[in-house]
Amino acid sequence: MERWQNKVAVVTGASSGIGEVIAKDLAAAGLRVVALGRRLERLNENRSKLPADQQKRYFTHKCDVTSEADVKTAFNWIEKTLGGTDILVNNAGVSGRGGGNLVTMEAAWMDKILHTNVKGLVYCTQAAVKSMQARKFDGHIVHINSIAGHCIPNVQPGTSFNMYPPSKFCVTAINETIRCELRDLGTKIKTTSVSPGLVRTELAPKEVYDTIGIYLNPEDISQAVMFVISTPPHVQIHEITVKPIGETF
Repeated sequence: MERWQNKVAVVTGASSGIGEVIAKDLAAAGLRVVALGRRLERLNENRSKLPADQQKRYFTHKCDVTSEADVKTAFNWIEKTLGGTDILVNNAGVSGRGGGNLVTMEAAWMDKILHTNVKGLVYCTQAAVKSMQARKFDGHIVHINSIAGHCIPNVQPGTSFNMYPPSKFCVTAINETIRCELRDLGTKIKTTSVSPGLVRTELAPKEVYDTIGIYLNPEDISQAVMFVISTPPHVQIHEITVKPIGETF
């Protein structure tokens, strides 16, 4: 991790869950962290819990990734304040919980999922790559994907992940598309998809995890992110899948 000391890592969806832990761990590892999210008060609360020395390199900025204008404002602020983006962790995402079946789903629900999980991810990636290219810096882009981006989870009758798996399949395709584009542009910027199984976060009610009993914690996914960014410059972990022991998906 020596090469990343004092570099700038941007984490989207950092107010809770996986993003909150990744942002905290990156700050502890010596990076300057920009925690982005819609809930600025929650981001600031997370910052206040850190040791004093880490708070100094932990920055917060309100950003709704579904808004291209919001993303541009946030990344322009990062450019002016901290000099640019060296690592991007695309963590912001929403599930399809509450949206019903895909065959009857309202357009507003589809838009919410696709705008967050797909378009928002691309907006942020474009801004990060622009920053890296302008400074000729070989950075790293990490997408928090899902096993649902590789297979449709086998769920009980009457339940549906609706638009969530299609949106995550998009992330899998985007990751490979970006890898090819960055290669053809002559850069050595890395791109990695981290695909967790079920992770205990705020995306589902506590009862779901208690009933299933088999799940990962946000810390497990953060460890995977720390691993992929710690690889030597010539090594690219393109895809890493993390499942809890005993998962049936």
